[in-house]
Amino acid sequence: MSVVNCQVKSIEKLTAFVYKILLSPEKKVDFLPGQYLNFVMSEEDKRPFSIASAPQSELIELQIGAFGEDSYAMQVIDKIKSSATVQVEMAFGQAQLREESQRPLLLVAGGTGFSYIKSIFEYLVNTQSQRQVIVYWGLREPQACYEIDKTTKTIGLLQNGSFHPVVESPDEQWQGKTGMVHQVVMNDIEELGNYDIYLAGRFDMIGAVRDDFIDKGANTEHMFADAFAYI
Repeated sequence: MSVVNCQVKSIEKLTAFVYKILLSPEKKVDFLPGQYLNFVMSEEDKRPFSIASAPQSELIELQIGAFGEDSYAMQVIDKIKSSATVQVEMAFGQAQLREESQRPLLLVAGGTGFSYIKSIFEYLVNTQSQRQVIVYWGLREPQACYEIDKTTKTIGLLQNGSFHPVVESPDEQWQGKTGMVHQVVMNDIEELGNYDIYLAGRFDMIGAVRDDFIDKGANTEHMFADAFAYI
């Protein structure tokens, strides 16, 4: 674990509630795709966020969903807005990409859990992986989507990649898949036991997805999520 001072390079609103933060670390830090960092509010207050960038990136990207003026996440956003430099501790987590495996990959995220799988698929693109990579991203409504075109283009660089955004409550303009993201996955994929599965989202979501995927044949030894340590 390293304590790293970072310059705040930019903060950008991706949606009404999601912020993209780019940090420039004072030194190169090693981490694995799918790990997370702790944002240091104080010595007694350190808050975990998935690293959205791939290990090869010069900048550290975070995607933070902040709801409410004084919420847990908005307090972090306010600190970033008011600071030229911030401090993070990294890297943590046991749900990183298992590179020794050559099984096909299924990456499933809800909301800003997307940052976790983004680190993984960008790393796979950067290393020119030949593995099959299927990405599903679940969102409540079309207004919650961000960087869809960019993500489609990035995953399209994989020889065997595909990307499926899924909206739970579509409007008339939405042209993609609809419903609960993990149920769409189960409808689309017959043999879940063939895949290495990486999951990110709310803890209650991850618990339900794990149970339903196991019922559909997924192998617990090939399912990964940091949430599993808490549910």
